[in-house]
Amino acid sequence: MWKRKGRKDRRAAKPVPMELCDLCARVFPADESVTGYVPDSSAAHATNEWFDGLRLITACSDDHFDVIKDGYAHRPFVDEELWAAKLTRALTTGPPALSMDQLGCRTGLQEPQIRAAVAWHNERMREAQERSDP
Repeated sequence: MWKRKGRKDRRAAKPVPMELCDLCARVFPADESVTGYVPDSSAAHATNEWFDGLRLITACSDDHFDVIKDGYAHRPFVDEELWAAKLTRALTTGPPALSMDQLGCRTGLQEPQIRAAVAWHNERMREAQERSDP
């Protein structure tokens, strides 16, 4: 004779951590992933400035990782872009108005770098506006 176990006695299956390939968007188990960092001036880490300028990429195979890595290798690293990302992080995670000295302390940037970052950002905004105007 057998007895059916009630729902409360059943163990739920542990979820398997999954990843998404940055190239083909295939979903696969995380323990099969190929990951690494590539230089990218548009990447500013949300909480750890040591990772600023590095983008974590995830792929489902070595071949896909190489394709992604090669794509970033041909993208120019623009210091002003990274500095603008650091400024954006400082302005969106702290007090709304900061002096130049406070921005320097919070970003590690010197005043000329801050000014160059603002100019770079403003130029990108002007270009975007011109593209959207009829």
